[in-house]
Amino acid sequence: MDLITPEFGLVFWTLITFLILLFILRKFAWKPILGAVSDREEGIKDALASAEKARQEMENLTADNERILQEARAEREAMLKDARDMKNKMIADAKDEAQEQANKIIEQAQAAIESEKKAAMAELKSHVAGLSIDIAEKVVRKELSNKDSQEKLVEEMLGEATLN
Repeated sequence: MDLITPEFGLVFWTLITFLILLFILRKFAWKPILGAVSDREEGIKDALASAEKARQEMENLTADNERILQEARAEREAMLKDARDMKNKMIADAKDEAQEQANKIIEQAQAAIESEKKAAMAELKSHVAGLSIDIAEKVVRKELSNKDSQEKLVEEMLGEATLN
């Protein structure tokens, strides 16, 4: 038997066996194998899609977290700025109120000083007027014979008069 030139019967039975084996494999093994490969391929695609979706969700969460942190920082800065502004306003208001109170006290003191000054001047004028009247009475009562005695009397009266 020569292997290089096979006989017709051997080729026929080999072909029939091959076709039967192919039919059996196609009927029973090919579909389950292709189904398993297809299912595996679908599982891999689903896993990749899930991984991509999870990665996208992580990016979204990271972006959301960053945005929330930025908003929190901005809100904190705004609150701190408001607090500083409020503190500065309270200090300025207190300074203004203290200045107003000081100005009122100064004005009241100046008014009191002016009032006391006027009262002292009125009292002084009254006292001077009283002294003048007393001097005039004494001068008129005395006999005024000559000018020298009048001057001497006026000087004498002025020496006796003391201003308090």
